[in-house]
Amino acid sequence: MTLSDQEIARASTMLPIMEIARKLQINEEDLRPYGKYIAKLPLRLIDSEKIKGKKLILVTAITPTVAGEGKTTASIGLCEGLNKIGVKTAAVLREPSLGPVFGMKGGAAGGGYSQVLPMESINLHFTGDFAAVEKSHNLLAALLDNHIHQGNSLNIDPRKIVWKRVMDMNERALRDIVIGLGGHAQGVPRESGFDITAASEVMAALCLANDLVDLKEKLGNIIVAYTYDNQPVYARELKAQGAMTALLKHTIMPNLVQTIEGNAAIIHGGPFANIAQGSNSIIATKMGLSLADYVVTEAGFASDLGGEKFLDLKCQYGSLKPDLAVIVATIRALKSHAGIPFEKLKEENVEAVKSGLENLEKHIENIKHFMLCPVVAINKFATDSEEEIKAVMQRCQELGVKVALSEGWEKGGEGCIGLAKVVQEVAESGRSNFTPLYNFEWPIEQKIETVARKIYGASDVEYSLKAKQQIKLFNKIGLDKLPICIAKTQYSLSDDPKLINKPIGFTIKIREFDIAAGAGFIIPIAGNIMRMPGLPSKPAAENIDIDAEGNITGLF
Repeated sequence: MTLSDQEIARASTMLPIMEIARKLQINEEDLRPYGKYIAKLPLRLIDSEKIKGKKLILVTAITPTVAGEGKTTASIGLCEGLNKIGVKTAAVLREPSLGPVFGMKGGAAGGGYSQVLPMESINLHFTGDFAAVEKSHNLLAALLDNHIHQGNSLNIDPRKIVWKRVMDMNERALRDIVIGLGGHAQGVPRESGFDITAASEVMAALCLANDLVDLKEKLGNIIVAYTYDNQPVYARELKAQGAMTALLKHTIMPNLVQTIEGNAAIIHGGPFANIAQGSNSIIATKMGLSLADYVVTEAGFASDLGGEKFLDLKCQYGSLKPDLAVIVATIRALKSHAGIPFEKLKEENVEAVKSGLENLEKHIENIKHFMLCPVVAINKFATDSEEEIKAVMQRCQELGVKVALSEGWEKGGEGCIGLAKVVQEVAESGRSNFTPLYNFEWPIEQKIETVARKIYGASDVEYSLKAKQQIKLFNKIGLDKLPICIAKTQYSLSDDPKLINKPIGFTIKIREFDIAAGAGFIIPIAGNIMRMPGLPSKPAAENIDIDAEGNITGLF
């Protein structure tokens, strides 16, 4: 009988967190324990001198499908594999959001025998980081509405307030609401709404900050509204940044946990990749590089979303230089890109695999745009045939790209030794010479069109009238030198989720912009992007239960 992820996690023997810390040469007095198996790490452990010469490995993937790619599982398995061949490696990952946990996607602690532990705690509340981000965000919203109620000395136009509230739950009923009803004492009536916490600019700022002082400055730079004469109003004008940062005093510290095989994992922050940068914090990544020789980190969705944003945005802000990128692919997902329906993905179909390889080839091309060496990891499923796997390996060899199987779900680190050896060989070869795709100083349109044409494969970019007006405003108020963080569907290289595999000849349509001046990026919006997801017809929450002894079941 096949055990569930939760059953495997529960059957695993965890080490006290101090033992994990010792593997990284962390002194006991430097730990901030959260129980027996979780600890916070103080920022003083980051050492720029120790970072020099360390290897940073980005794990990305092909375009997501309903078949799944298992990027986090592959990242953890690679970490286990590297440690098995004697390379001191830490996995540095994002924290799960309760929205996907209770919705359709499930948790984000890996799977099978490539998981981070304690799985239940990580997926449910963890150390309260998401709750603190939520409180910090909503404090700013409360101060904003109170300012308007108390006389509005900043001349804020209530129709031009852009700061909503957030909660860490899929709650479609709160996407668009009216607040301030019930009379004068209840505030000023206006339209508003909720986003999910992972979409909060506070979360994005936390993950791009270097320390508490930098975070406080970023939070002060958040634009919350515009005045009647269309001037931006910043959080610092509401004197909000100090209290907001105080709520994040402990949140800014990364969380230390362990893998099933007792290796170090640092988990911190959780911005979504289709609307924000989609990777863990700069602080966590630098913490990992200070304490281990190799860091394996993943970015949300595929190379066109989390991958591009990690490389163009996070790496430039954090002065990070990755050594290679692992592209995770599955046979089932490749067949899905060829148009094979979900119920037939388990059937052998070599020709469909070959057709779907166009999508993988585009992601290989994307990584090469950054002057990085790609390595393809085939995340193996039991239903994959030898001929199907051979087709992928043969094509990678024809392209001159290293490829290996990733069997971490079934075998843990033992199943990723071959991948680990390939990754070590490429990392130590020095063949990569990481170069961002664009310079922050470029005009907004040039940055957008560079990403659209090179990474998405678009033939053109169109801007709505509203988008053109917003570009003029950003130029006027001096925000045009910020990097871009394009919001689009994760299910296609284009902005149309129906265009699978490798679409060509399409136009990216920028309908409007959001601005994250605090976090430090402009958000061109292509297509209809949901910042507050809804629950599916059968939410995962329906399968989660707890008994009288507090044992939780149904997590995945």
